[in-house]
Amino acid sequence: MTGYNEFFLKFMEPFFNGIISLFKQIGLSLFQIFNILNYIDVIKDYSKELSGAGVIMIILASVALLILFGLFFYLIYRVITGFIKYRHRVSHQQAIIDEIDNLNNEVVKLKGENQKFLAMSDPSTGNIEYDEDGNVINKLGEEESRFFKLSQVDESMETYTPEPLNESINLEELCQAFLNYAASEMGLYYNIDLIRLFIASFASNRLIILQGISGTGKTSLAYAFGNFINNDAVIAPVQPSWRDSSELFGYFNEFTKRFNETEVLTKMYEAKYKDNIYITLLDEMNISRVEYYFAEMLSILELPSSDEWVIDLVPNAWDNDPKLIENGRLKIPTNMWYVGTINNDDSTFMITDKVYDRAMPINIDDKGIPFDAPKTSPINLSSAHFVKLLNQAMIDNPVSEETLRKISLMDDYVIEKFRLAFGNRIVKQIKEFVPAYLACGGEEIVAIDYLIAHKILRKFDQLNLSYIRNEIDGFIEFLNNTFGEGTMKECLTYLERLKKTI
Repeated sequence: MTGYNEFFLKFMEPFFNGIISLFKQIGLSLFQIFNILNYIDVIKDYSKELSGAGVIMIILASVALLILFGLFFYLIYRVITGFIKYRHRVSHQQAIIDEIDNLNNEVVKLKGENQKFLAMSDPSTGNIEYDEDGNVINKLGEEESRFFKLSQVDESMETYTPEPLNESINLEELCQAFLNYAASEMGLYYNIDLIRLFIASFASNRLIILQGISGTGKTSLAYAFGNFINNDAVIAPVQPSWRDSSELFGYFNEFTKRFNETEVLTKMYEAKYKDNIYITLLDEMNISRVEYYFAEMLSILELPSSDEWVIDLVPNAWDNDPKLIENGRLKIPTNMWYVGTINNDDSTFMITDKVYDRAMPINIDDKGIPFDAPKTSPINLSSAHFVKLLNQAMIDNPVSEETLRKISLMDDYVIEKFRLAFGNRIVKQIKEFVPAYLACGGEEIVAIDYLIAHKILRKFDQLNLSYIRNEIDGFIEFLNNTFGEGTMKECLTYLERLKKTI
């Protein structure tokens, strides 16, 4: 056994001797670095030989040494403070985790106390009942629906007599009538081109975004259109706390066994009974992230068949659920559009490409100039007739092959020079929006110009501006040569503004 011990000690001896030597050398090195007496002795030895410039050299050498000492100690200080901050951050994070655990425990306790408190109440005074484990069970009457507001809609529709709907007006007349109605009846003054953009947008997108500075009439435009078609827009003021689609539609309350319906859901349900046009106004929609609360709708409304436009409200079906809810699911009505208003400032979130690509953005940056308008009455516009007009516009005013060829050339140019491409979705929107804009009384080049500027060129804001600086003038020349000198006014204005920001 002694031989084994001796072997192990001899075997490990070089390692430990090396460690000891390393620390000795480090200690000797530090002692040599900070042995001030050595520096003083050197100065004494050479002080008699050095004079004049030599004295300056001694001073400079001393200053350089002090600077090196300072840097050395500063480095040690930074290492120590960094370690202390790291430990503080770790301990702070652990404290937060512990606090969260404590809060979760408190929540569990409070839930338990709440269950006990509710259990002590007289069950006959309400619609709450508990099983042996204290869980709430359904105690709604056999004739009582968990969707109170939607069931009320069912009841009201049993005696509803639809009013005659206008099925003769065309899109150009509709734009002019709306313009005159807003001015004469509501004191809201808009430009006819803006009205054409707004009406034509219904052809290509279910979501229309009205953006611009505050006070230019974004919310009023959607509200006025609801009044004009005799079907008030349902206004949903977006809150910063909105995180999912339950903020729009409501949620099922496990305690009361009722579904808390929102006004938006109630109007969506009502729209399935009627042929009117319905508008849901998401006011200040970017005060919360649109991708959170409207993501489901963005995906659903992209589906090619409206038969697939379905949202899940509850996971199961009850016998007394509203008539138009099947297996806890509601089909989104095809006669409802969504209009969002946004203000671009520091208090709001940016609208992402995912949202912009699926919406029609309309800029409203100018206040309306008052004008005399003939007194105009509202109309009961048929949704079926309105959609028929939009579809007929694509037949009567298709985008010309020459224009599509120019757009294809521009696509190739943008890919080559800016490494940016627009997909089939935007081409589809062009083919739907431009014909409707023409049917509203506008010009093809104006519609093309607007779409390219607001659906394609706006993506340049996300590029490295210094990278594309030298390509902007060439792109301006390309637009002038391809579409005609100065005809693409919106695009040229945007590019000139972009040049000034570089």
